Amino acid sequence: MAEAQGPTRPLSPHLQIYRWQMTMVSSILTRITGNALIVGVVLGVWWLMAAAIGPGYFNFVNAIATSWFGDLVFTLSAWAVWYHYLAGLRHLYFDAGHGLDVATAEKLGWACVIGSVVLTVITLIIV
Repeated sequence: MAEAQGPTRPLSPHLQIYRWQMTMVSSILTRITGNALIVGVVLGVWWLMAAAIGPGYFNFVNAIATSWFGDLVFTLSAWAVWYHYLAGLRHLYFDAGHGLDVATAEKLGWACVIGSVVLTVITLIIV
């Protein structure tokens, strides 16, 4: 029986070889923010659950939620919500068949990043 030989075609290049593009970064950030929102939701639900359990447990959880860690989680969650929202609008625009050229897609990716930071700062000022 003939021995199996490896593929003769070139293997797919690794991520180190690719030049990072805004469309790639935007796609990765959309997935990361969607999954990272779970941390903020878990902390918020834990805080609400502690309020229902009793004052002693609530004081413990409230100390965590209002510490630097809780502030960081909730601030990053606000940014993630805004980014994920803007990226969703961007994808709706793409689904309509608009903005599919590279230059427009790059600009929309930057608009999502910059817009989410600006909206997060406005949210923090208002709240």
